[in-house]
Amino acid sequence: MIKCIASDMDGTLLNAKQEVSEATVQAIKAAQEQGIDFIVATGRAYSEVRYVLDRAGIDCPAICVNGGEIRDKDGNVSFSVGLDGETSTKITSVFSDLDIYFELYTRGGTYTTSYENGIQVVVDIFHTANPSMNIEEIRKSADDRFNQRLIKVIDDYGPIFAEEDCHVYKFLAFSRDEETLEKARTLLKEIAGIEVTSSGRNNLEVMHYQAQKGAALQRYTEAQGISLADTMALGDNYNDISMLEIAGHSVAMGNGEKPVKEIAKHVTDTNDNDGVAKAIVQALEGLKISK
Repeated sequence: MIKCIASDMDGTLLNAKQEVSEATVQAIKAAQEQGIDFIVATGRAYSEVRYVLDRAGIDCPAICVNGGEIRDKDGNVSFSVGLDGETSTKITSVFSDLDIYFELYTRGGTYTTSYENGIQVVVDIFHTANPSMNIEEIRKSADDRFNQRLIKVIDDYGPIFAEEDCHVYKFLAFSRDEETLEKARTLLKEIAGIEVTSSGRNNLEVMHYQAQKGAALQRYTEAQGISLADTMALGDNYNDISMLEIAGHSVAMGNGEKPVKEIAKHVTDTNDNDGVAKAIVQALEGLKISK
């Protein structure tokens, strides 16, 4: 019996318009009405999560920044783990030496040292994946992304790393050059105490080694007295694997990466075809999701 449902956001809960479809909202509420715990598990910061959930009218707890933080439905933090200043400085050196743009997620918010570079990176990546899309439309979406996430532009990350209570949740790095990203991944492996993953082919995410969706989901379900055997997890990318591996009912999205589909017990429809809604409905009917 399903007692808890954990869903990734980008590429899973959200469609290409970065929205939660009405069918998905109704499926989530139907599950909640039956006493099933619903929680989002995402690489996003809580401010971004709250923005999306409020627009969709969804009230639920959240695993944020890939497991670096767990919040209840009212936004209270029940668990938090981050990188210290020394480790963050080493990570910054890797990305800077390879000229890879990155953003910094901290307790104080999300930061960048170049708004324009951030916009251009997103435009380049989206246009490469969708060459038929109008550049101006992509740029507007990129601008909206920055505005919604309330990213702060600063000149130097040094003062943040120098703080006595430095607590960096995540580095999010972007590049269209997959070879350069691989070089960064190799160099980052030499830094102790970190976890390196990805939520897309053009990014790297670097967190504290304890900040993983799977570990956070286990921590959350234990606190709620729910067995992982009675938990369903849904995701589409590499940073979802840790929770898909431990959930009794793991579901990969139809648009998910091949390795994610291979480790999941079930595969649902794509995020643009209400895959999460269909998986939840089928789970409520007895989990007839076919692989």
